[in-house]
Amino acid sequence: MKKIFLSIALLSLASSCNDYLDIKQEGYKEAASFFKTQDDAIQATSAIYSFLRSWENSAFPYQFVFGVPADDVVKGSNPGDASFINEYDNFTFTVSNEGIRGYWIGQWQGLNSCNQVITNVPKIDMDSALRTRLVAEAKMLRAYLYFNLVRIYGGVPIFDGLQSNYKVPRNSVEEVYNFIISDLTSAAEILPQSYPASDLGRVTKGAALGLLSKVYLYKKDWQKAYDTSNQVMAMGYDLDPDFNHVFRPSGEFGKESVFEVNCDCIPPLKGSQYAEVQGVRDQFGWGFFTPSSALENAFEPGDIRKELTILRNGETTPEGDLIAMGDAQSVTTYNQKVYVPKALNKSACGYGSIQNIRILRFAEILLINAEAANELG
Repeated sequence: MKKIFLSIALLSLASSCNDYLDIKQEGYKEAASFFKTQDDAIQATSAIYSFLRSWENSAFPYQFVFGVPADDVVKGSNPGDASFINEYDNFTFTVSNEGIRGYWIGQWQGLNSCNQVITNVPKIDMDSALRTRLVAEAKMLRAYLYFNLVRIYGGVPIFDGLQSNYKVPRNSVEEVYNFIISDLTSAAEILPQSYPASDLGRVTKGAALGLLSKVYLYKKDWQKAYDTSNQVMAMGYDLDPDFNHVFRPSGEFGKESVFEVNCDCIPPLKGSQYAEVQGVRDQFGWGFFTPSSALENAFEPGDIRKELTILRNGETTPEGDLIAMGDAQSVTTYNQKVYVPKALNKSACGYGSIQNIRILRFAEILLINAEAANELG
């Protein structure tokens, strides 16, 4: 009899515990009940933009694979700090390296968010024009992420929307580029040329066409790169006459901005670590990914861009900050394009977290146009 009562007591306790465990967590929505409303569609699309400021896409993994292997960037910091980054400068990294692996995973996380929108938002009963635009935004951003992947990893699997089977072979490089072009072309037909202030940072027609011109340049399709960049040049963009202003917070979303990630520090979002990992060591940030001597030597004498690109220990910035790093073993030059004046930093987030990430500027569109024109004779 005692065993029976004990069993009943244990069953009652288990039932009671399950009741407590079944309490829904406040502030969260179950996946099965998502993608039902217009607000769900907006939130899902906004989540893609949040990814663009993530660690994988703006900080270490991104800088590992796109920055250090190039001629313009060195590891930075002091010799003993994160010395594994030198593998990228020496081209001795392998497929299992954490940066290569992290960037790969990060891009696919972003692509999954894009495909969630592309697959699910068309099914929602909502404003039809907004629904069409959100899907176009997701396609533009999907193209950008695939462009990142194909440049680093070559041919990768193409997933056009959510799949039941993800274990498929890689597509060819040519197939990936054609998929990117298809996404950008269809997005450009729908996206607006501008947004109200409340939506700054959303991708535009100019961003889609600008990225498309760059894709054509990588494919060496010179005529299409030339024609598409000409379209962007006719859309009202212009160069900022103040080179320093372009890269300061006051210059964000200016007339030179074609594709820019909004990184404002608005809780619960914490900006990004894009500027922090590159900021002056032991003063503003970690001191990584700094200008190389090859970059410094590439400037012609008197080029004002040189001193506004390279931030030096001991100088006083135009905004009044004395650069006085605290690590005697560190490099002595830093990336001034990510510098955020001390007076503008927000205590709610890390250093430089408000610094937007300029993915595509009008200056680059002009260079794409010039290179294509040169190749065409």
